Amino acid sequence: MKMKIKELKDGMRKVDITARVLEVSEPREVISRFSGQVFRVADAIIGDETGTIKLTLWNEQIEQVKVNDTIKIENGYVRSFRGERQLNVGKFGKITVL
Repeated sequence: MKMKIKELKDGMRKVDITARVLEVSEPREVISRFSGQVFRVADAIIGDETGTIKLTLWNEQIEQVKVNDTIKIENGYVRSFRGERQLNVGKFGKITVL
């Protein structure tokens, strides 16, 4: 089911959405508390005609998207982090540049 950004709520799963990339932050490194592994993470702001949301990008996803790309996210999920709604792709989701 295609959704719009304004419809996204904390805790939603299986989110499919198409949006434009408005900005991408510089990647930063985070260390897993569990494995000690180092991951790269960046935040993208994506938007459609109904609003914007922060999209968290991990590792190779960071290179996949650029500002002004239109992307399709399949099987994403929404959660709040530090009081802000964020869209995540996770292990089972997929980002496609259209």
